Amino acid sequence: MDLKFIKKKIYTFVKIISTVLITSAIGLELWNIYAVITNINVPSSLNPIFWIERFAIMSHFIESIIAAFYAPSRQKMPIKYATYTFFVGTIGLLELFDRQDEY
Repeated sequence: MDLKFIKKKIYTFVKIISTVLITSAIGLELWNIYAVITNINVPSSLNPIFWIERFAIMSHFIESIIAAFYAPSRQKMPIKYATYTFFVGTIGLLELFDRQDEY
């Protein structure tokens, strides 16, 4: 098999999984905020999951800031590419910097 074909398939799989997980993490955090506001007891066994999802959201947010900063130098719209990178994660940054050899 061709290495580029494998890379493309893996990237596509990671993008789909990452988008689903980040969207789920946002939903989980919104549910947690709703539970705190309405005084609903959240099981303490979910605390590690909340910390993991907060770490994932923060790391994706930092990656999206980096993408927004470097996107204009690659002729990309900063807000659009930052949003894309927020949902797909490191793959978005890899794709952004992979285009560097075209210049």
